[in-house]
Amino acid sequence: MQSKAEIDEVLRKTSEAKEIPGIVAIAASGNDVLYQGAFGKRDLSKPDAMTADSVFWIASMTKAVTSAGAMQLVEQGKLALDAPIGSLLPDLAEPQVLDGFDAKGEPKLRPAKGPITLRQLMTHTAGFAYNMWNGDLAVYLEKTGTPAITTCQNAALKTPVMTDPGTRWEYGTNIDFVGKAVEAVSGKRLDAYLRDNLFAPLGMSDTGFKITDDMRKRLVGMHARGEDGQLAAIPFELEQNPEFHMGGGGLYATAADYIKFTRMILNKGRGNGNQLLKAETIATMSQNQMGDLNMTKLATAAPMYTNDVDLYPEQVKKWGLSFMINTAKTAEGRSAGSLAWAGLANTYYWIDPARDVTGVILMQLLPFADGKCLEAFAGFERGVYAGLDAESGKKAA
Repeated sequence: MQSKAEIDEVLRKTSEAKEIPGIVAIAASGNDVLYQGAFGKRDLSKPDAMTADSVFWIASMTKAVTSAGAMQLVEQGKLALDAPIGSLLPDLAEPQVLDGFDAKGEPKLRPAKGPITLRQLMTHTAGFAYNMWNGDLAVYLEKTGTPAITTCQNAALKTPVMTDPGTRWEYGTNIDFVGKAVEAVSGKRLDAYLRDNLFAPLGMSDTGFKITDDMRKRLVGMHARGEDGQLAAIPFELEQNPEFHMGGGGLYATAADYIKFTRMILNKGRGNGNQLLKAETIATMSQNQMGDLNMTKLATAAPMYTNDVDLYPEQVKKWGLSFMINTAKTAEGRSAGSLAWAGLANTYYWIDPARDVTGVILMQLLPFADGKCLEAFAGFERGVYAGLDAESGKKAA
């Protein structure tokens, strides 16, 4: 790829300047790996250099994987996108909406106006929130002593919805319930289901909820950016013996493994010689599934963990099953109708079927939507498209 040196330069410079501890990036077409690079350190408090096979907590990049697993079960008729999910998950049978707080500061709840569906869960329109972007939910958790979702305790899932199902987009714990639905109809725990039906067939041997001894040798440390902009290594690890596997954010993986998943989406459900999902299922997952609703800005309620998130503020964003869809071409070159999302510790991916390209860039620091990380991502993505444009220019000539 002509622009490999340019991408290398962008990513090397930011890691050498200690703006970002370390980065692994990989881009591919349906057939070929177009770019791969690793820069900086796995952990600023240790000497180990970042390597291409380094293991990251990919957080919400888990969501698309869990949803793909659920869509296999939709194909088999074991799950239905529009049936009330409460018949399968009793906790969701009678959803309650948080209707503010009374004079004493106690939460007020009212019954939701309609049932929750699998489609709503996958599009983040069921009403569930995350406390880091919803201050009311943060207050509710505190008042009721409900544990945070990252504890992976079943009690963490017992929260009200913030709005009536199907009435607005709100990013939240929805996909954790998709994981529970997968378990309910498959009779397997989520880790075993995903391993048997996605990871093993795709050859994703470095992906899982549990960090194996082999993965631990290559594990990337978590970092935090202080208010002065300086980075420090911080202790962080998800519960390794969880009550439930967090379908919305529990996976650890390498960039090379995750791109096997995104290429399967790019190749209409086919990967590593196996057809994991039907082409028409991929088409459904890749289309707007939220009707007239739009994705909205995420305003932080926990600045330690996340900045405000407003990707491509100039354009309308939709949601598929379960990807963000940009509706216009981006400044970096991503085509309209591409799929993308991210993970809390600044891990990002995109899938552009129109240009037959997908990319993954992994970093490991908080807060999310970090300015330096977004710059590195944009530089990487621009370089990938510059390389594609140069190639197509050569062919045309």
